Amino acid sequence: MIVIEFKAKGKTTQYAAIDEAIRTAQFVRNKIIRFWMDNRGVGQKELYRHNTALRAEFPFVKALNSHACQVAVDRAYMAINRFYTNCKKAIPGKKGYPRFKKNCRSVEYKTSGWKLSEDRRSINFIDKKGIGSLKLKGTWDLHYYQLDQIKRVRLVRRADGYYVQFLVNAENKVDVELTGKNIGLDVGLKEFYIDSNGHTEPNPKFYRTGEKRLKFRQRNVSRKKKGSVNRKKAINRLGRVHLKISRQREEHAKRVARCVIQSNDFVAYEDLRIKNLVKNHCLAKSINDAGWYQFRKWLEHFGVKFGRITIAVNPAYTSQECSSCGTTVKKSLSMRTHACKCGFVLDRDWNAAINILKLALSTTGHVGTWVIDPNASGDSASTLVGAILLGQAGSMNEESPLL
Repeated sequence: MIVIEFKAKGKTTQYAAIDEAIRTAQFVRNKIIRFWMDNRGVGQKELYRHNTALRAEFPFVKALNSHACQVAVDRAYMAINRFYTNCKKAIPGKKGYPRFKKNCRSVEYKTSGWKLSEDRRSINFIDKKGIGSLKLKGTWDLHYYQLDQIKRVRLVRRADGYYVQFLVNAENKVDVELTGKNIGLDVGLKEFYIDSNGHTEPNPKFYRTGEKRLKFRQRNVSRKKKGSVNRKKAINRLGRVHLKISRQREEHAKRVARCVIQSNDFVAYEDLRIKNLVKNHCLAKSINDAGWYQFRKWLEHFGVKFGRITIAVNPAYTSQECSSCGTTVKKSLSMRTHACKCGFVLDRDWNAAINILKLALSTTGHVGTWVIDPNASGDSASTLVGAILLGQAGSMNEESPLL
């Protein structure tokens, strides 16, 4: 499953109708959560029946396409099911108790409630919310796909406008020649990553670079009167700056991950728990700015697309062990050079990258014993023997058509 995104162009009244559809989907989801809270133990069928009762009770809910309401129920049920799953697994910390949504930004249709034009450059939403026909601005060509391949259509609101996403059931694999190269990656804050060959990728630090502009926009928001039109405009300008930084970080991770995957047949990296790492308040901003999660996400995506092997390994002691003799050399975070009694001296992160590659290769002995699921679709991660990933990689939402 791939996601194709266009920017939606319409009138102000149409944008207001999209906002109303998003609020309605949020209302349905919150009502379903409340129904579950009041009736513990109800199943998915009971939630669908309650949705039917909501459509009969509230005219504005009935005006939204029935499939869009069903998607809102599905989202609520996913939150409930995730909570129960976390409880059964007894994961440490919070279990993710379902919460009410305050600011939803999307509404999703299934196979009804919308219709593409003949030239496939506009889409018409035919439910009673009054959205109407929206022009699609983008470089994708939907003529490459059959209409029955489009499984869902999503309207998304962002700070810089509204977008239409098409979820298409299509293969996303490219046949490439083998390079015969293996590589291990150690991500960091000073450098974005250093590989087992000693190559370093600089850390762009997009948030740090744009922090001055963010502070300026945040001060403007604070100076405006609450509830005023000028405050809403200031909030939108602030949101645009945040959106630009997030896009820069995402595109950088995408570009670097693609280059790494295309240049190597086997890529090993750290299975980092970002949620735990950001608990260090001294490093939380820098860790979030680095974008390690996005980088790993795109590594797994391009690994499937180009048929490469990717594996996450436990990062424990990879910085402490000597990659030459295996002796443990304890180091603090301030010590950036690895110096072992055996005489081996190397950069701390370079030494860790070598250990990561060795650990990945030693899990099964050699590359030939790794197993890739031949039935895996283009949007799922490879199934790797010995990998300790928490879950498979999902679909990439905004892959550029040039990639």
